[in-house]
Amino acid sequence: MKLLKVDTVNEAREKLLAAARKKKKQIEFVNLNEALGRILASDLVSPEPIPSFRRSTVDGYAVKAVNTQGAGESIPVFLDVIERIEIGTPAIRMVQPGQCSYVPTGGMIPEGADAVVMVEYCEAFDEKSIAVYDAVSPGRNVVSIGEDIQEEALFLKKGTRLRPQEIGVLASAGVHTVPVYKPWKISIISTGDELVPADQKPMPGQIRDINTYVLEAMSIKYGFEVVSKQVLRDERSLLEEAVAEAMKSCDLVVASGGSSQGEKDHTADVLDQFAQPGVFTHGIALKPGKPTILGYDVISETILMGLPGHPAAAMIVFELMAVWLHRQLTHQPEPKYTTAAIQTNVASAPGRATCLLVELEDSEGGYIAKPIFGKSGLMTTLSRAHGYTMIDTNKEGLKEGEIVQVALL
Repeated sequence: MKLLKVDTVNEAREKLLAAARKKKKQIEFVNLNEALGRILASDLVSPEPIPSFRRSTVDGYAVKAVNTQGAGESIPVFLDVIERIEIGTPAIRMVQPGQCSYVPTGGMIPEGADAVVMVEYCEAFDEKSIAVYDAVSPGRNVVSIGEDIQEEALFLKKGTRLRPQEIGVLASAGVHTVPVYKPWKISIISTGDELVPADQKPMPGQIRDINTYVLEAMSIKYGFEVVSKQVLRDERSLLEEAVAEAMKSCDLVVASGGSSQGEKDHTADVLDQFAQPGVFTHGIALKPGKPTILGYDVISETILMGLPGHPAAAMIVFELMAVWLHRQLTHQPEPKYTTAAIQTNVASAPGRATCLLVELEDSEGGYIAKPIFGKSGLMTTLSRAHGYTMIDTNKEGLKEGEIVQVALL
């Protein structure tokens, strides 16, 4: 295998995106009650105005606003009640000057009326009329036709992750089957002779497997479908068999460990063996995360990734590469950032971008970003982190008080 030069984060992303754009878009339609958390696969345009009729936001009387001018607590105006409109039924009679109709919250506003006086400001005068003690302006307490969504208006964009509030918008627009991207199928492979399951006490020289659990949790968090997960000894044949099998059904195959240059580090060779035309990145100018491998197989349309064995580094690279790529291909917006003042001077790694984990502390007028220092194998560094900030390759570091952008984890 011909190893390429170490790429910057942006160079690696560009290569990854260029390769993965060849994947066919996988879209499916799901019922509205199954759409929560899914990514919308097309722009949605409303075929009708929402609401489709004028409705009241309060219990009250639909009036001509001009007929209430001059009304007050001591000087009411008197209007004839011509109709009591029930919720869910159409208004029948047109309101003429000097008239009104009772309308409940959500009820239809009759023709001729342009405002609603709340019942609290009205009282019965006799069987057919009321006294009104409030002057209202046109449009008061009225939702107009199309005020929520105009007819033929774009109301949800492709790439929107559907939350409960978007489900409500879809229901209001009558969308009962929703076009969404199919979740990526992912296979997680962890390698290492030293790894034992989390429920097993390690012997001297052994450690509990972390990466499998971390990568599975991240996959679920971002809506991927975990097809398989396994922990392998550092034997090339086992890795070859696992990768070949995973590529039959998965969009993404992730192997953590074995990505460096040691005697038992087979990941780069194996991924290059199965990727056509081959691995295009072996090494990223990133701390932590330098021993990262990226490839793509055009035949099976499978993205292949080799992640560092250290759990924190593997998690960071998965976030910066796999999650970023999925966001690009499904047209999702960039993640939310906040700004903060760095608490202390921080040196960066020469020639490499540095992913600096930080804790955020409230401060007068904003946040303080407190750097979390620790080796990449220590998971507690990630558990304390609220987010991370990237120090550019060409930047020597950060100065105390410098304002940085923090991506929230």
